[in-house]
Amino acid sequence: MFFRIVGESFSRNPLRKWLAAVALVLGMAITTAALTVALDVGDRLAREFRAFGANLVVSPTADTLPLEIGGVDYRPVEEGSYLPEADLGKLKTIFWRHNIIGFSPFLEVPAILERDSSGPAIRTTLTGTWVNHSVAIPDGTIFQTGVLRTHPWWKVEGAWFDDSKQDCVVGAGLAARTGLKPGDTVTLRFARAGLAPLVQPGQTPSEERHVSMHVTGILSTGGTEEQVVMAPLAVVQALTGRTGEFRRLMVSALTRPEDEFSRRDPSTMSKAEYDRWFCAPYISSIALQIRQVLPGADVQVIRQVAEGEGRILTRITALMWLVCIAALLAAGLVVGATAATSVLERHSEIGLMKALGAPMGTVSALFLAEQLVLAFVGGGLGYVAGEGLAYLMGQAVFGVPATGRLILLPVILLLAAAVVLAGSLIPLGRVARLDPAPVLRGE
Repeated sequence: MFFRIVGESFSRNPLRKWLAAVALVLGMAITTAALTVALDVGDRLAREFRAFGANLVVSPTADTLPLEIGGVDYRPVEEGSYLPEADLGKLKTIFWRHNIIGFSPFLEVPAILERDSSGPAIRTTLTGTWVNHSVAIPDGTIFQTGVLRTHPWWKVEGAWFDDSKQDCVVGAGLAARTGLKPGDTVTLRFARAGLAPLVQPGQTPSEERHVSMHVTGILSTGGTEEQVVMAPLAVVQALTGRTGEFRRLMVSALTRPEDEFSRRDPSTMSKAEYDRWFCAPYISSIALQIRQVLPGADVQVIRQVAEGEGRILTRITALMWLVCIAALLAAGLVVGATAATSVLERHSEIGLMKALGAPMGTVSALFLAEQLVLAFVGGGLGYVAGEGLAYLMGQAVFGVPATGRLILLPVILLLAAAVVLAGSLIPLGRVARLDPAPVLRGE
């Protein structure tokens, strides 16, 4: 009898039931889409942010202060400390090794650029790095990395140099001053490690080296790199006598936005707190792990990048939660309004049940059963519609469809039930206060 009464209630005035169901479907669809995107947005945005470049810089702990003017490093090649290139494969052995998406070593040496014997001599920096280099990992695998991964926004008019050839690219600013273009040949003068620094242009002591390089492209970065000559790392190492060494390493890593916990000093944490911090992809914990596998290295976080990413991700996540709350409140208001109207229309039926001796619990259970049927039907359909909406949102915003999460289905069903129960509280109160005597008198 109980279930028959519940079933028959949907055949009476079905329009109102459909209105409540549609409100629930729309509310749960928006909530499902927002939750799916919120759960997916961290990884998606982290990968999008990596287009902004590296977020960690590694340098020797005992390095000297750089002497850089106008993007040109005037430190002699024998000044400062260096790190061994052979250790770079260890970066892919840390706990968060899969979050290291790229790294690029740099070796810089002051040089004098001469386009030809009659042209002007210009002080610049010869920078060695990788474009797309194969790095052997201790587990036997090969990892491809270089500036194409750590600095994807760098643009080259022409082509990048081959890591195995004695070619170079010239910064756009330097090319504008010298008139260089792809296909030209430049001569560079510089000192080898352990020898005297460069003298003024026009003087050529015997300890200086000369090298001619073929220009394959013009580099545009919007930064100080536009004032340098960039060449393969191995070539610069051999020319300067720094074989197997580099001075600076840029690392691009997928990280979790920083919070108050991540900013705490690890030395003040308990063992449980330290394990929690170490096993989370905070940029500070990844920096510590890199420091542990690269002896003598100082790892610094590029704060402008890391903090900017954290702020954007926090705001987007907060926006998704606000959308969820707004959708749930809207659905709850519609359900509450339809439930209140239903109680007013059925006051005679409710009064008669009470007059016949039906306890308040049975009357309330009947009313709630109707609402829960609406919740589960609306929640289920809303979940399906929401996953479709999340798919389209991911495709439109990130170019990759959002990943559906079946684990959200029970969450959405519980939220739908909570919404209808919350919306039914006031109507249930009216049911409890309804006096059957006036109803039987026809009042």
